[in-house]
Amino acid sequence: MDLEVSQLSFAYEHDRVIDQLSLSVHAGEFVSLIGPSGSGKSTLFYLLGGLYQPLEGEIQLGGQSIINQTGKIGYMPQQPSLFPWLTVAENIRLGRRLNRISSKFPDLVRLLKKARLDNVEHKYPHQLSGGMQQRVALLRTLAAGYPLLCLDEPFAALDALTRQQMRAWLFELLLTEHQTILFITHSVEEALLLSDRIYVLTNRPLQVKKEIVLPFQRDLSFQQRRDQSTFIDLRRKIESLLT
Repeated sequence: MDLEVSQLSFAYEHDRVIDQLSLSVHAGEFVSLIGPSGSGKSTLFYLLGGLYQPLEGEIQLGGQSIINQTGKIGYMPQQPSLFPWLTVAENIRLGRRLNRISSKFPDLVRLLKKARLDNVEHKYPHQLSGGMQQRVALLRTLAAGYPLLCLDEPFAALDALTRQQMRAWLFELLLTEHQTILFITHSVEEALLLSDRIYVLTNRPLQVKKEIVLPFQRDLSFQQRRDQSTFIDLRRKIESLLT
């Protein structure tokens, strides 16, 4: 389903956080949001999730308004937020149950194998590394069956090596699962490696400073993207927009 955000505004009392923001995510796209810390990106996700009421504007998913409607999108925060008393497999299944989806569960064995978690499905969160916990949390969001996944800096708390591994894993997942993803990151390289489009955002009040359509084919490897002549130019352009 396509997401359309039109002229969206929001404020905490007299503090205007988002001002006339418009953006879109088309079905099957990976779109990144990059901007200053504290600018209101997470607040945007709360609005998309129906947790906050906008001052004005419209949010449509698949042509239908989702303002003030919870349970329409999948949301994954920076921390995995797994239930410690549930196993890996039980945590993943929980997302689908909470979403009240009664259809046949996706092939859990296939998902676990793709996430390299097939040997830990009966373990508990405290027995897993940080990277493994993040993979479980992402599979839980994925398996819930939402048409749009909103990922709020899901790799921010990981060390550099694990973050690099998680990027590669997410990239592999995207090639086969065809998910629609809106992704918050502070890493210009991460956005360039994963995205179809990037929205560079302003500080508060949050607005779109620049939309960048990336010229890379989806199936290019990370190294192939880096080798493109436009990669460094785009990186410099985005970094300049952020300063």
